[in-house]
Amino acid sequence: MTLEKLVNMFIVLFVVVDPFGVTPMFGALTGGWDDTHRRRMAFKGTLLATAILLIFACIGAWLLHTLGISLPAFKIAGGILLFLIAIDMVFARQSGGRSTTGREEAEARFKEDISVFPLAFPLIAGPGALTTILLMVGEGHGRLLYFVSVIAVLLLVLAITLLCLLAAGRIMKILGETGSNVMDRLFGVILAALAVQFVVDGVKAGFFS
Repeated sequence: MTLEKLVNMFIVLFVVVDPFGVTPMFGALTGGWDDTHRRRMAFKGTLLATAILLIFACIGAWLLHTLGISLPAFKIAGGILLFLIAIDMVFARQSGGRSTTGREEAEARFKEDISVFPLAFPLIAGPGALTTILLMVGEGHGRLLYFVSVIAVLLLVLAITLLCLLAAGRIMKILGETGSNVMDRLFGVILAALAVQFVVDGVKAGFFS
């Protein structure tokens, strides 16, 4: 496992989980709540998202095998999904692929506990994050060191996400709505290129190997 590969995994997961994109949504959903309750939701939601992603990392390959889905096919499908998410990020629009829909957000505003829905899923452990973690684990072909490296990078990204949620008020004052959208656009361009690479690798492995 090279340093370059670790950095690449970190960038991909950071862009897909998108802590700076989740933070303003979390701030909006918890507006008016006291700091203690907001911190509790941040910790609980992040822990639940971590559990979801770790479980998916462990059983994802088995699930694909059970369903008869090859890794190249999943790479192509995953790349397309991530590309669609990247388009949403570049054009600063929200979709069910990386956030809540309008109706889901309206429903969440009336809930005292948003840790499971929508914070853990789909804001943190959304379809893009689940797809990405499965693709990364699959690329390791069962190598223990590779799997441990993926999990370590994932936990680092989730730790950064938790810190962002805990500092949601300060981050929003610094970035503002415009700054948050600019960050999303920059990350979206990077994610689009990575998504295309997933598709290219899938096509090569599925049709030319």
